[in-house]
Amino acid sequence: MMRNGQRWPWRQAIVVGVDGSSGSKVALRWALEQAERTAADVEAVNVWTPDTTYYPYMPVASAMDDLADAAETVLLDTLVEVTREYGRSVPIRPRVLRGFPAEELLHAAGSAQLLVLGAPTRGTVAGLLLGSVSHQCVQRATCPVLVTPATPHRLPPQPLRWADADRHVIPPRS
Repeated sequence: MMRNGQRWPWRQAIVVGVDGSSGSKVALRWALEQAERTAADVEAVNVWTPDTTYYPYMPVASAMDDLADAAETVLLDTLVEVTREYGRSVPIRPRVLRGFPAEELLHAAGSAQLLVLGAPTRGTVAGLLLGSVSHQCVQRATCPVLVTPATPHRLPPQPLRWADADRHVIPPRS
């Protein structure tokens, strides 16, 4: 990439699947924190699947427009909620894609440094038996995949302690 005759390093994005679930919100928070640490951009992706069987009396184009609009609303609402809580600035590119979620996420993450997904909110066995998107992505991705738990597990802050060469613990200063 060139700008005014200078080369700028190409930054690989962290792709995160966002569907509005609690798991995807945790994944988005984690992706934002990692992007800040690594100076990466975040690409937030929501995938909607056209299914006209639910709209037998509506024109197909109208039903698809409704689904696309709903997917965009979910993505933007989730981005606003999480970034408001996060409080820091990381470049985010929102993308709404049409297709099958696993396929589109894998395609979007083709040149990414990392794909981040939220774990299914149902149990792990049920998620695997149902062929979850995260399971398919872990099996087939060309980049590393991180699946975050649906609810963040925060440990209480511990005081820092150092050990010297003889393994004696040095307590923190007061």
